[in-house]
Amino acid sequence: MKIKSYPMGEYQTNCYIVSYNNKDIIIDPGVGATKWVCSNVTNPIAILNTHGHFDHVWSNSEIKDILKIPIYCPKDDTFMLEGDTFGLGVPPSKADYKVKPDEVIDLEGVKIKFRHFPGHTPGCSVIEIKDVWFSGDFLFEGSIGRWDFPYSSGKDMLKSLQKVSQITNDYTLYPGHGKATKLQRELRNINYWISQVKMSIR
Repeated sequence: MKIKSYPMGEYQTNCYIVSYNNKDIIIDPGVGATKWVCSNVTNPIAILNTHGHFDHVWSNSEIKDILKIPIYCPKDDTFMLEGDTFGLGVPPSKADYKVKPDEVIDLEGVKIKFRHFPGHTPGCSVIEIKDVWFSGDFLFEGSIGRWDFPYSSGKDMLKSLQKVSQITNDYTLYPGHGKATKLQRELRNINYWISQVKMSIR
């Protein structure tokens, strides 16, 4: 498996191209991602969104139209694709597949799990391919996603952090912003983040 990444737009949102078995999967094509994506794929088969925030889905529609490939998005976030939820002018797109929480999908022989960790958004998910997690805005190096946005939930974030704290396997994390890290390294600080979320929702 080969992974290419490029930070897109003002928020430096990581767009990823995962090449596996001679197939290319595009993850979170943000602002201005189209040219880079189209220049770096040879056999694209799908666009995957970790969640529905504008800086992760901005180029969905344009890339879909050019490459003729489907969009997969967690079902609880698809409303953000279809409507300009935050009034920022994001081009609307439509998910071809509304992925259920913790669903495993098969993309031409590539098994992919959407691990559901709501809180940052209702559908916020980690995309798991083999031993790699594309963690979107759930986990970062040294931090976690915010839970104070519209449609965010501190209570859901607390449950998600408690859920991830029980995972004993290690994964390489490729987050939505910043550089790659390892799951077990980030779990060393998970109790701190659990306490921070708890304090905020009292």
